[in-house]
Amino acid sequence: MDVDLDDCPDVPATLPIKVFHSAGAVYHAPSDLSGVGGMHRETIRATQPWHRGPGRYDCVFMDKDSTQSGFRGLHVARVRLFFSFKWDGRTYPCALVEWFEHPDDGDEPNEVTVMWEVVKDYDARGQRVTSVTHVDTILRGAHLEPNYARMGRLMPKEIKFHQTLDVFKRFYVNMYADHHANEIAF
Repeated sequence: MDVDLDDCPDVPATLPIKVFHSAGAVYHAPSDLSGVGGMHRETIRATQPWHRGPGRYDCVFMDKDSTQSGFRGLHVARVRLFFSFKWDGRTYPCALVEWFEHPDDGDEPNEVTVMWEVVKDYDARGQRVTSVTHVDTILRGAHLEPNYARMGRLMPKEIKFHQTLDVFKRFYVNMYADHHANEIAF
């Protein structure tokens, strides 16, 4: 649900905000019994660079439309920040996310790979579409594979693994990441 900024309450500039660099996703995958009765836990990271290493900003599946099955009912986003704040006695755990969208030709999975494709979502000014969302809309981590064929040339050796989500524009949603990812998205 999108809320217009004019409909949001005025909050003091001194409102304390807590920042977190990861969140745990706990979910039940009844058809995958590895774990305690199908229960799984994973860590989703939004970690800034530290000790001269790269940052890590994981991708996630987010609930879009529970009446649609598989990937048609899901969004993919990249988490840039986890944070929470308290307003009117209630704590709101949130995530700042960058959105991916289905490409113009993306109403069905790719014919060759049988995987869904997503592209980075940009607004009319050419900026990444970002928003703040409640963490309860995050289902679990998502694994994206770059679409190398769309690059049109060999990948330069200078590109490191942690740069792929920044360098590439089109991605496959990896249905082979694990059993549960295959089950919910395909």
